[in-house]
Amino acid sequence: MSDQGKPWGRIATFALGTIALFGGQFTGVAAVTGLYGLSLSQIPTISREGNAIVLFICVSALAQVVLLAAFAGLRGNVADYLGYKLPRRSEVLIGIAGLVALIILGDAVSLLAGRSVVDRFQSDLYESSKSANLFPLLLFAITVLIPITEESLFRGFLFRGWLTAPARAWPVILITAGLFAIVHVQYDWFLIAQVFTFGVYFGWIRWATGSTLMTMLLHSIVNLEGMVETLLTAGS
Repeated sequence: MSDQGKPWGRIATFALGTIALFGGQFTGVAAVTGLYGLSLSQIPTISREGNAIVLFICVSALAQVVLLAAFAGLRGNVADYLGYKLPRRSEVLIGIAGLVALIILGDAVSLLAGRSVVDRFQSDLYESSKSANLFPLLLFAITVLIPITEESLFRGFLFRGWLTAPARAWPVILITAGLFAIVHVQYDWFLIAQVFTFGVYFGWIRWATGSTLMTMLLHSIVNLEGMVETLLTAGS
């Protein structure tokens, strides 16, 4: 591990990470309710509101990353603390190869279980953004902003604060993957289990390479693959 600076303690890391997560969410909610006049009861179905969902993702992502950077900055260099370092070329190639295998396995399991590889939530996002002529912006938000935001929290801030010794690597990988899966409340248990699996892989990559930029890249590929499948399904 090449991270520098004394990290926040375990409880403080969880508390500050939670503040950043909900601070971002509340900021996003405030933006869409204020600008589009949505009521709080409409927030759970925001994926069907093209303008609102794009605004929500952009605003909440920015707010969360700003908060995480501020908390990390109180303990030293932000980039070092959050694991913002470039991976080696070999790490990128190996990481992507493993991810492709995991994606193929996940799709195969879904098909064998008689499920579509495209979730209703993904379809709603696509249709609503398309009707609002904002699909390119939604694609940017999902493939760039969300990976930056979620990886900065789970494999960045939480990972740095909780991995205090090499022997704790796997417990931290599993715990951060579990939290990563739980926050995806828009999915059912089947997809949450898949998210957990990807979270474990991202955590292992973070530990092996020391790079959160690497996990952002992998996360971006997963989200892009999901959007491509959504486009293909919508066009069929």
